[in-house]
Amino acid sequence: MSIRVLFFASLADVTGIREADDVGSIWRAFVSQFPSLAGYETAMLSAVNAEFAGPETPVHDGDEVAFLPPVSGG
Repeated sequence: MSIRVLFFASLADVTGIREADDVGSIWRAFVSQFPSLAGYETAMLSAVNAEFAGPETPVHDGDEVAFLPPVSGG
C-alpha cells in the first residue's frame, strides 16, 4: 500500500518530516518513532484526501493523509 502522509506546523517540527510514503498503521507508527507526538493525539485534526477524517477512517492505496496540530492566531 502506498499512502502519502503530510505533517504540518509543529508536527513537522517534532518529526523533521513534512511528508512520508508507505506507512501502515500511520499515526501509531509515527508515535512509536517520535514519542513526543503522543501528546498531540487528542487535539490534532486529521484528513484523508483533503477531507477531515477521524481515526477510524480507512485509507486506501494512493490516499493522502495529513495531520494538523491545533493552531492559534491573533
